[in-house]
Amino acid sequence: MKLYFAPGACSLADHIAMHEAGIAFEPVKVDTRKHVTESGADFMAVNPKGYVPVLEFDDGQRLTENIAILSWTAQQSPALAPKDEMARLRLLESLAFISTELHKQFKPLFMPTSTPDEKARQSDLIAKRLEFVAGQMTDDYLSGPNVSVADAYLFVMLRWSKALGVKIPDKLVAYMDRMAERPAVKTALQHEGLS
Repeated sequence: MKLYFAPGACSLADHIAMHEAGIAFEPVKVDTRKHVTESGADFMAVNPKGYVPVLEFDDGQRLTENIAILSWTAQQSPALAPKDEMARLRLLESLAFISTELHKQFKPLFMPTSTPDEKARQSDLIAKRLEFVAGQMTDDYLSGPNVSVADAYLFVMLRWSKALGVKIPDKLVAYMDRMAERPAVKTALQHEGLS
């Protein structure tokens, strides 16, 4: 099994979750600007969408998109998902919120063509959504006292927020520090050259 990733990209969430799950995989680094793997292979042949993550199974099938890969990972390691049916739906709800209301909102902050005003507005929007997340948390992690695949995704969004100067609520700063101490997070960051 292979996980195609770009260092520090959203694929870091899958990288962390798979280590949390204890799933053996080969990490394959991708240059998403040139669309090649570190071995020089054409990444567009792997994923015509041109972006990471991609999880390639031993039989050659491929799965893309964070929500899908993180959901698959949780199925392989039930400890990374709540056991109660409604709580599992809440996990899916969290993954969707992180993907659409946080992840996608960062795009203008990464675009060199965005004006300072556009970046400021976008940073404020992301900060408000992080306040919402902080207000919803009632325990150490998003789904309660135990880490889930959604925590891996939120951690990446918080890393981006910190790097881009987006205001992070104190509750999520403490959460980010907790996540950073997890062995799976340390391993994934080391593999991606980010530690």
